[in-house]
Amino acid sequence: MEGIWEKLYNAAKQVLNPHKVSEIVDAGGVAAAIESGSGKIYVGVCIDCACTLGICAERNAIFNMITNGESIIKRVVAVGTDGQVMPPCGACRELMTQIMPENYKNIQIMLDREKETIASLGELTPNWWI
Repeated sequence: MEGIWEKLYNAAKQVLNPHKVSEIVDAGGVAAAIESGSGKIYVGVCIDCACTLGICAERNAIFNMITNGESIIKRVVAVGTDGQVMPPCGACRELMTQIMPENYKNIQIMLDREKETIASLGELTPNWWI
């Protein structure tokens, strides 16, 4: 596996920390790492709320990237509590397409670490609705 994928996986694993924020909010059950256009790695964790206003780890990492002035996503890794990699949900895919409407198909996503399976967002989302 290419070195950057291991860096991304390890960055996500480092912030993976399932815990209760309150009786109705859980956080950190999924963690994600994003490599931006500059090569910097941004991380985020999921926040699950009873009111459904929580956020996925991938979107949290993307918002962290945007907060720091970047808007190009190169690579994405999401990791669950079992250490397994998982693909981004539809909402995360949609956000990535809207951030990079002309180039979203080039974003690389790790689907399986052990099998070293990587797919482009274009393969996962070939026909964006806009």
